[in-house]
Amino acid sequence: MGNILAGIKGPEDLQSLNDAELGELAAEIRQRIIAVVSHNGGHLAPNLGVVELTLALHSVLRSPRDKIIWDVGHQCYVHKILTGRQEQFPTLRTQGGLSGFPKPEESPHDVVGTGHTSTSISSALGLALARDLAGEDYTVCAVIGDGALTGGLALEGLNHAGHVGTDLLVVLNDNEMSISPNVGALSSYLSRLRTEPAYGKLKADVEYILRKLPAIGGQVVKSVERLKDSLKYLLVAGVLFEELGFTYLGPIDGHNLPLLKQVLTSAKRVKGPVLLHVITIKGKGYPPAEAEPDRFHGVGPFDPVTGKAKKKGGAPTYTEVFAKTLVQLAEGDHRIVGITAAMPKGTGLDLLAQRFPNRCYDVGIAEQHAVTLAAGLARGGFRPVVAVYSTFLQRAYDQIVHDVCLANLPVVFAMDRGGVVGEDGPTHHGVFDLAYLRHIPGMTLMAPKDEAELQQMLVTAMGHPGPVALRYPRGSGEGAALWEKPHPIPIGRAEVVRPGTDIALLALGPMVARAQAAAEILAQEGIDAAVINARFVKPLDEETILSYAQKTRKLVTIEDHVCQGGFGSAVLELLAQKGVTGCRLAAMGYGDRFIEHGSREYLLEKNRLTAAGIVETARNLLDLPEGQEKVCRGPERGEGHG
Repeated sequence: MGNILAGIKGPEDLQSLNDAELGELAAEIRQRIIAVVSHNGGHLAPNLGVVELTLALHSVLRSPRDKIIWDVGHQCYVHKILTGRQEQFPTLRTQGGLSGFPKPEESPHDVVGTGHTSTSISSALGLALARDLAGEDYTVCAVIGDGALTGGLALEGLNHAGHVGTDLLVVLNDNEMSISPNVGALSSYLSRLRTEPAYGKLKADVEYILRKLPAIGGQVVKSVERLKDSLKYLLVAGVLFEELGFTYLGPIDGHNLPLLKQVLTSAKRVKGPVLLHVITIKGKGYPPAEAEPDRFHGVGPFDPVTGKAKKKGGAPTYTEVFAKTLVQLAEGDHRIVGITAAMPKGTGLDLLAQRFPNRCYDVGIAEQHAVTLAAGLARGGFRPVVAVYSTFLQRAYDQIVHDVCLANLPVVFAMDRGGVVGEDGPTHHGVFDLAYLRHIPGMTLMAPKDEAELQQMLVTAMGHPGPVALRYPRGSGEGAALWEKPHPIPIGRAEVVRPGTDIALLALGPMVARAQAAAEILAQEGIDAAVINARFVKPLDEETILSYAQKTRKLVTIEDHVCQGGFGSAVLELLAQKGVTGCRLAAMGYGDRFIEHGSREYLLEKNRLTAAGIVETARNLLDLPEGQEKVCRGPERGEGHG
């Protein structure tokens, strides 16, 4: 294998390569991606599947003048390599390195920062309309996967784009279907025929001549049109897109570079919105990923030779504990059903689906529908559990309010990845959930200190008559002994993990272990620090919190969440409502900024959410003169907590 990749400094360098050289470059890029992702972790299978497609796009389009928008963005690695970032590529998803998603701050070729799915068509249409209003002339292209089309926003974008009728190219990357040679050949032929300018001119000329025929011309044209429509329904797979106002091309082989370049070149000449349907293989070129594309969708470090994960031993993950506990509970309660938005493995609901296939629903990438579906199931007497990543539940806020909480329905939201998630960065950090949920009337909101308490909270949630949100972090638990038969805990009751008289550390979720470690350090300095496992953000344990506010006059709240509107804010509101004065409070969490990507431990340390950071905050609070109040709102932009 040569070293063509070394000479690619930008997409313009592709113009000098012939098809054979582009094929060699594709192989080099695949090896580069496998090498880096096997070391850093990341989205392997989606990127291996779009190598030829990305090469074709950058060969035909002229980025950044032409705009390429990647839906979700987890398939943008090839794009980053081709747009001047190949030397930085080994820093992918590491702190201070390249983001795993499009990031406009990195490059003008990253037109839109993405990380959540189904957004590309709407963004692209907005850019296309802006182009038209400004009197400019460039191509706008949205690259969207077949899974993303299950999202309502994508369908809304298609509907409006077809209505507006402006020039817009949508590339549908379909990696779930196989394509037979016969269908592929026919589709390629039809696509080439329909994009030839001569075809359009011939069609117009024939219609003009027919309409000139006395008496019968118009009827003949209508008959031809009806025949054409009938044939279209029989032969063209994209009739739905045609009816929405798009010119449909495909499906074509998404790994055939010459064909991709040819059809893309033709598609640019077509007026109005165009949808190009390409068939790709997820994980293409790496046998382990082709065999298990789901497992290699997003992976941690692995052995590139065998494909086996470099797993660390230790405690089970919160996701695993949730999944097994839910199955255990479902064994004894036929009313329990699970709902996931295209993430059965990521959320652990695949275990429930295996055990009770008729009681687990994967609705596709449609969080809004998932929540309202759960509301309907709850009205019908069932106990639905919506298992979803915290950051993705944001997409269904109105449904939580309008369809679940307003009716006080017993829906459980199992929010995985609460808090910072690490290398996926700001689009995936679950640091806003407490704020957007705790103000909704009727909502019960809780977070376990460890995996054993997660079991108890799930039992508690299943027995509660109203909506419950259960928040837990990514990764391994604390190593707590698990319950054989977990029992519920009282709603709104905190746990005094360690009594104390000098200062109270009010911690939420996984921050409890760090508060305990901090209390041990403070004890060595002669400071008697209480540690309170808050458990509930709503309802708060007012009695315990007010008791320690009166006893110690110094409180520190600690949460893996933004300070604004979170647990610390809830405690401050409680103190204000109850007229508590003379109590100093420091709220530890994240400031008014988006959190960058990096390992979870790195981000927690940078934001002082560590035992050492808690100790320093407690010391500062204890050193303040009597009567002075201090409220820490988390770190300022780019700084640690002060």
